[in-house]
Amino acid sequence: MDCKISEPVVGPRSEDTLPASASTAVKVVIVGGFGVGKTTLVGSVSEIRPLTTEETMTQAGVGVDDIAGVERKTETTVAMDFGRISLSDELVLYLFGTPGQQRFWFLWNGLFEGALGAVVLIDTRRLDDSFDVIGRLEERGLPFVVAINAFPDAPSYPMSELRAAMDLPDDVPMVDCDARERTSSRDALLTLMRYLYALTTTAPEPR
Repeated sequence: MDCKISEPVVGPRSEDTLPASASTAVKVVIVGGFGVGKTTLVGSVSEIRPLTTEETMTQAGVGVDDIAGVERKTETTVAMDFGRISLSDELVLYLFGTPGQQRFWFLWNGLFEGALGAVVLIDTRRLDDSFDVIGRLEERGLPFVVAINAFPDAPSYPMSELRAAMDLPDDVPMVDCDARERTSSRDALLTLMRYLYALTTTAPEPR
């Protein structure tokens, strides 16, 4: 009697398959300095199991990575985070979280390719870390919104003071965000989508 061994079925889980109704897919990037909560945001909002490239921090990073304010952090993203969220039956966002340490910023160029916009996560304990991040986005001409991530021990400032400190134009949206909360993270992404839509509807007609 012959015994047949069935081969394992390889493919995406049913819950990870793209909805049949999806007609528009948009790539956005989640950027920010080291330890601002990019991996947390992608993980909290993604409807699929997020892809992460977190590795344990080692002695090799001592003196290289500035961990002031995030001393309890034990893991760090070394390539990217990836997730997906459906904002409607038709619109799907692909989320790419960037590594925060400047020694991995060379990866940003590839992650930015094809992206329509970015969410910049800010930690008010380390506001200086946002300056170079925002500068790189402005150099690329990539539209972005700023989300102030909530940390229990982080100082709170009026939005107007934070905007002035980061020298942000008045038209760039700023929102409060708790990257641990799905609804809050989703709202930050919706703010970016509304901003991108507003840019397309107010853009001057080509001559």
